[in-house]
Amino acid sequence: MSPGRCFGLGVGPGDPDLITVKALRLLQACPVVASLSAKGRPSNARNVVAGHLASRTCVELHFEYPVTVETLPDDVSYEALLTTFYDESAAVIATHLVAGRDVAVLCEGDPFFFGSFMYLHTRLQSRFSVEVVPGVPSALAAAAAIGIPLVSRNETFTTLSGVLDSAALEHELRTTDAAVIMKLGRNLAKVRDAITRAGLLERAMYVERATTAQQHVLRLADVDADTAPYFSIVVIPGLGARTR
Repeated sequence: MSPGRCFGLGVGPGDPDLITVKALRLLQACPVVASLSAKGRPSNARNVVAGHLASRTCVELHFEYPVTVETLPDDVSYEALLTTFYDESAAVIATHLVAGRDVAVLCEGDPFFFGSFMYLHTRLQSRFSVEVVPGVPSALAAAAAIGIPLVSRNETFTTLSGVLDSAALEHELRTTDAAVIMKLGRNLAKVRDAITRAGLLERAMYVERATTAQQHVLRLADVDADTAPYFSIVVIPGLGARTR
């Protein structure tokens, strides 16, 4: 029996209409569909394609992260917990692949853009056929939501993680023309301070849940909070398209 194939399907930033034709075709064809989520929460990626799954029968695998942003005791290793989680999740997927069943792993945005699928890909690619199907990244969806060109002409563009320390964020912001900052959450106040020190607060836009019915767009200077919910991004567009 030939082994099954594994597909990392980028389902886009939230709007179900933004899934690609290829990703939808594979979603509808794969007999096994896998999704990941925080403990006790529904999968955001599955929510995007729920309407497409409602009309078909398939085996669904759901993997819950053992930890996301929780504070752990000193004797508990975040990295060790996640390594075990990805090892065990990949092993479950492998049982279906060995049995000849194709598996679609649902991924928010794009699988290789801050996506968890990269860790499953690393564990499976040496044994099975593993294909990544790109999706619309949330960073670009957020840029579209603000209605201002993100980057143009010879400008440089930087993607940053809000987890970086304040000094590193400020340095990177001072050396680029345009940026998006992800992983805000409890880092929002720190990110705003770094942007302010870099002299970019007036250009910074805050986008929450881009492309969904709950989309919210504000100037970052007008955001009255120190924490941000999941699916929040800061966009600092370049100036090239506005000065031509």
